[in-house]
Amino acid sequence: MDGMMVSRSFLLSVFLPLCAGVAMTVFSSCTGKDEESNTLVVGMELAYPPFEMRGPDNKPDGISVRMAEDLADHLGRPLEIRDVEWNGIIPALRSEKIDLIISSMTRTPERERTIAFSDGYVTNGLCMLVRKDSKLNSIDDVVAGEHKIAVKLATTGHQWARQALDGVDLITLDEAAACVLEVVQGKADAFIYDQISIYQFWKKYEGETRPILNPIREETWAVGLRQEDEALKEQVNQFLKEYREKGRFNELAEEYMAEQKAAFEEMGVPFIFH
Repeated sequence: MDGMMVSRSFLLSVFLPLCAGVAMTVFSSCTGKDEESNTLVVGMELAYPPFEMRGPDNKPDGISVRMAEDLADHLGRPLEIRDVEWNGIIPALRSEKIDLIISSMTRTPERERTIAFSDGYVTNGLCMLVRKDSKLNSIDDVVAGEHKIAVKLATTGHQWARQALDGVDLITLDEAAACVLEVVQGKADAFIYDQISIYQFWKKYEGETRPILNPIREETWAVGLRQEDEALKEQVNQFLKEYREKGRFNELAEEYMAEQKAAFEEMGVPFIFH
């Protein structure tokens, strides 16, 4: 009888703390998952300064990064910024690896077939970078069978060129910098991309290139979301409205792209936050 009592006491002394520990572990695990599920995961390709890039400390930096931080504060949620390659960013959104795309993404009918978009916040445009001695002065000068055009894969420049430049030889590459080198080295007659990037690449290669910044077509950037996330879309639109009213877009433009902003205004080229 005394031996049985000792055995039960021993078992209780061992298993009760163990059970309590298991219960605490389960509770902690659930709490961690709840916190993780509440995290706002924003996808962007950190290769597009001054909007999406890495700073000197290798941490995410740029206008879109500041926007994401301010949006997370507005929503009262922790933030995770995930660096995603451009041609995989929409699949990442649809497969729920990220919650939003804030990556200078143009709202297009093609993309709207698979994802939703917020209200627009930037009006930009497609334009061209050509060699300094090129005879090209507008997209109308491009001739099928004569000219080669470089485009970055899965961009609106790529999509537009495939549809509008029938018979023109397209050089499709994964990186914008590689497209620029095609022009610099005379392998491509022009590179079609957005105005900010074309301006920056021209400044880098002023001796070899010339920008044609008048837009081939105007475009609107917006935040990408899953089509079913209607409540989040409303929250994002409210955030953008308040952001605009507070003048925060203009503050970020002055902080990150004062030179480009001034140059565009001087040339009469539209690039505006709205």
